[in-house]
Amino acid sequence: MTVKDRIDAIRERIEKAALRSGRKCGEISLMGVSKFHGAKEIEEAVKAGLFLFGESRVQEAAEKFPALKETYPALELHLIGSLQRNKVKNALAVFDGIQSLDRDELITTLGTLAAKTGETRNPGMNGGTEKKPVLKVLLELHTGEASKSGYPDEDSLSRAVEMAASFPCLKLSGLMTMAPFTEDESLIRRSFRKLYAARDSLRRRFPEEDFSCLSMGMSGDFEIAVEEGSTMVRVGTAIFGSPRGEPN
Repeated sequence: MTVKDRIDAIRERIEKAALRSGRKCGEISLMGVSKFHGAKEIEEAVKAGLFLFGESRVQEAAEKFPALKETYPALELHLIGSLQRNKVKNALAVFDGIQSLDRDELITTLGTLAAKTGETRNPGMNGGTEKKPVLKVLLELHTGEASKSGYPDEDSLSRAVEMAASFPCLKLSGLMTMAPFTEDESLIRRSFRKLYAARDSLRRRFPEEDFSCLSMGMSGDFEIAVEEGSTMVRVGTAIFGSPRGEPN
């Protein structure tokens, strides 16, 4: 199968999962996880109508995407892997969004450097200026295995929301999680339901903030994620395959 064939098949599966849960497929975005894959494969996906991509490593993304973005300006690239504070500046130069925001010190570093390096000013009233958000961020909630990153509970998420909101150059857009790697569907659903419940709780506490994005679901469980309320699924292997034996 070609990359286009796989994307078409995944979109069909998303649509069926949405229908099963009484949702509209237009509510769910498909992200292509392109880590370990080259520009040629990414370009095949773009020509198949996919413009949202996720990468886990800052350096790898920096090597592939600047040229692709010049050719395809509509491309949107998110970091979905762990971000070290010493790589924040480089990440800001490459990514349109950070989904793996998992600790307070990272919020502070991102917000401070984004304010310095981003195009953060618009004409304001009376000829003044005002800050505008320039970087989409999702807060990561730990819902799965002990080895996975993420905020541990809703209380820590609430503090993170307040901190992120204090930086005008950060645009809070929702939450993300990774379900445990298991064949036990009940555990996977429990993980996704935990994120959904956290989103509802945060919406009540912070009605002025945007929690519209729930990024959950990967190649092995994205249909379950759609049934449980995901608005963005991150699919790698099912689109691109597993290069050099690496899981995607």
